[in-house]
This record gives sequence, structure tokens and C-alpha cells, in this order.
Amino acid sequence: MYYYMAIAFGGALGAVSRYWLSTSMEKINGTGFPLGTFTVNILGSFLIGVFFIIFAEKLHLVDQWRPIIIIGFLGAMTTFSTFSLDALLLFQQGNYNTALLYVLSSVAMCLFAAFCGMQLTRVLL
Repeated sequence: MYYYMAIAFGGALGAVSRYWLSTSMEKINGTGFPLGTFTVNILGSFLIGVFFIIFAEKLHLVDQWRPIIIIGFLGAMTTFSTFSLDALLLFQQGNYNTALLYVLSSVAMCLFAAFCGMQLTRVLL
């Protein structure tokens, strides 16, 4: 039961964080590019790299913290389903260049962010 409660708690915090960060980024965004979702996914990818190294390699606490931080918080904070909808809508609206840029840069930047998070955490800890 603890496992499910930890996921739910982390998920609630992650969902609220996603909403706050995404809407904050969209307020400063003047383009059709979905900057809020883009930012949330890159940050979430970076943080999953950081927490994976902390929990799995440094503290060996992956089983205790995985439900709340990785599955719950980061699972709810990152927004792959929203990313998919944003990209599809851009394609359907005929914004092919923006859609393609969004898809390719999101995947590349999120992979790079996860890598950076892992490497930075290994160096610092």
C-alpha cells in the first residue's frame, strides 16, 4: 500500500509542478512553439538522470525513492502525451516546419538533458 501512496503523492506534486512551470513558460512565449511542454520535458529528463544516479549509484536507495520521485513526481511532471498532442496539432494546422523542429529538438534535447543529469551527478557526487 505504501508503494501506491508514494506514487500518488509524488504524482500530485509532479502534476502541479508541470502545470505551474508550463503555464509560466507559455506566458513569456510569443511564438506557436509549445515552449511550456518543451521546457517541462527537458527539465524532467535532466532530473531523471540526476535522481537515477543519486538513488542507484550513490545512495543505493532506488527501491525506497523510485515510487515517489521517479515514477510519481517525474512521471506526472513530464508530459509525453501533451508533447504528442502539441506535435500532432502543429502538423494538422499545417505548421510542418515548427512541428518537425519541435519533435526532433524535444527528443534530442531530452536525451541530452538526461545524459547531462547523469554525468553531472556522477562528477558532483
